Amino acid sequence: MDLTQGSDEKKRGRAKKMMLWFGIVSMTMTFAGLTSAYVVSKNRPDWLNDFELPMAFLWSTIVIIASSFTLYLSKRMILSGNRKNASAFLIGTLILAILFIVFQFYGFSDILSQGYWFTGAESTVTTSFIYILVCVHLAHLMAGIIVLLVLIYNHFKQRYKVGQMLGFELGETFWHFVDALWIFLILFFYFYR
Repeated sequence: MDLTQGSDEKKRGRAKKMMLWFGIVSMTMTFAGLTSAYVVSKNRPDWLNDFELPMAFLWSTIVIIASSFTLYLSKRMILSGNRKNASAFLIGTLILAILFIVFQFYGFSDILSQGYWFTGAESTVTTSFIYILVCVHLAHLMAGIIVLLVLIYNHFKQRYKVGQMLGFELGETFWHFVDALWIFLILFFYFYR
């Protein structure tokens, strides 16, 4: 029995977790910079003070919270050996992620139907910031969907089980981060108008 192999595997696992957290910190700093610019720009005379966020953004928030819950449940099912329910919860998480994106586009459409534009001569600083922040979040969400697809693929290949959950845990951490990031953004937009 080679004791160094287990030790090397633990080191690789710690290194992967550390790299994920470096990425999360980097993404957090990006959004901290963008929201700081939003706060500073709020003092501009052309800032929209009466702008209301579309209800579709609230629905997307509910959906993304539900997706974190279903991903959590899928992990519980894997650890308990219930592969059928784990599969259902993983696919449910993917469906909720896609539904989140659909609600985001409904929100954008609602903003446009109110006569607000994101770019061009008719745009405002307020709507441009919302557009940038939501689009950057959507880019991270697309990465999250790729992560979900990898989790689903590996689940069906039976690569996750008790004692072999590192890949799932990394994907789960990223997904929960993306969800928490959206919750921060929606609360930020709602309370800091």
